Amino acid sequence: MEKIWGNEYVFIAAYYSVVILCIVVFLAVFELVTKYKNWQEIKNGNLSVAMATGGKIFGISNIFHQSILHNDSLLTMIGWGVYGFALLLIGYFIFEFLTPAFKIDDEIQADNRAVGLIAMIISIGLSYVIGAGIS
Repeated sequence: MEKIWGNEYVFIAAYYSVVILCIVVFLAVFELVTKYKNWQEIKNGNLSVAMATGGKIFGISNIFHQSILHNDSLLTMIGWGVYGFALLLIGYFIFEFLTPAFKIDDEIQADNRAVGLIAMIISIGLSYVIGAGIS
């Protein structure tokens, strides 16, 4: 077994597979906490939802990028990735809380591109802060 995990191709494939699975699971969690259906809105051409979802994907990927760089084991990498995702999710709720004049989900669903862009940038920006904390 040591020889298999010592193979760089197997190592990369394992990390890649785990991160893809985590992204799918984490996007499903985001789907549960938003009022709209991400993929249906994207299919309908809602650019705001696409930007917000793209920011979440980038953010999650960036957190895992830092987690892979700074951890030696697969389980530790997953643990930091899950923790980073939880922080990213908290950031989403803080964004909603800090905008009492309107509902973020309603604006994004209505294709308010300014709100979609800010949501994307918040996800990306927070992922850099979270990633720096992981390293």
